[in-house]
Amino acid sequence: MSPRAAWRLESLGFTKVYDYVGGKTDWIAGGLPVEGALAKVPRAIDVVKRDVPTCSPFDRVGDVSDQVEAARDDVCIVTNDEGIVLGRLRRRALAGDRGKAVHEVMESGPTTTRADDELAGLVERLHNADVQSMIITTPEGRLLGVVYREDAERYLGEATA
Repeated sequence: MSPRAAWRLESLGFTKVYDYVGGKTDWIAGGLPVEGALAKVPRAIDVVKRDVPTCSPFDRVGDVSDQVEAARDDVCIVTNDEGIVLGRLRRRALAGDRGKAVHEVMESGPTTTRADDELAGLVERLHNADVQSMIITTPEGRLLGVVYREDAERYLGEATA
């Protein structure tokens, strides 16, 4: 909303009115394109895999398991109707009781990072945590995709070659 509209709402008695204008950092963190020197820095968005399996917390594990297997993946990202990340189903949960609802077995609140995360630092964190992937979201928590360590390492190797 414009600053003028925010002031008008305040004059009408609304007490919690905010005028938010995102800056360059918010733009980049949302996975939007950049130019100039910032465009040359390898970031998570450069290698994010966008077509990852997703499911609703109310889906059945058996249905999701079949979808993940068809996608040749081993994880499913649980999102709401707006694409906000709520959880993750790993391989062991997918192999469990096929009749259970996803929300009963999902890992709630998985670690995520932003699209503007510098790739070299992200790869180092993945190595230190001994994990193979990281979920990438917008600042609002909307799923952009997943960065796989192997893809990131390959990309960094090609960028320096």
